[in-house]
Amino acid sequence: MGDFLSKPIEFVITNMVASASLGLELDLYALANKIPEIEYEPEQFPGAILKFKEPKASLLLFKNGKVICAGAKNEKEIRIVLAKAKALLKPYAEKGSK
Repeated sequence: MGDFLSKPIEFVITNMVASASLGLELDLYALANKIPEIEYEPEQFPGAILKFKEPKASLLLFKNGKVICAGAKNEKEIRIVLAKAKALLKPYAEKGSK
C-alpha cells in the first residue's frame, strides 16, 4: 500500500468553471426570443443557458448580468467565451447598463 501512496497522481484538466459579471442588466425573456442559442425556462431554473460551439462552453446567465461559465478547458477559453457573450448580449441589455 505504501508504494501506491508514493506514486504521483496523473490528471488532465478537462473542464473549468468560472463566475463573472458582464456589467449588464439582462432581460432573459427577450434574449431567449431573439437569440436562438439561449434556452430559458424560468419555471425550472432562474437563469438562461447560452451555449457556444467554439470554444465549446456554456454560460448560465442571470438578470443582474452575473454569469457562470462551464465547460472551458483553460483560462484563455473562458476569456474568449465571456468576451463573445458580452458582445452578443450588449445590444439587448436593458437601458442603464454599462
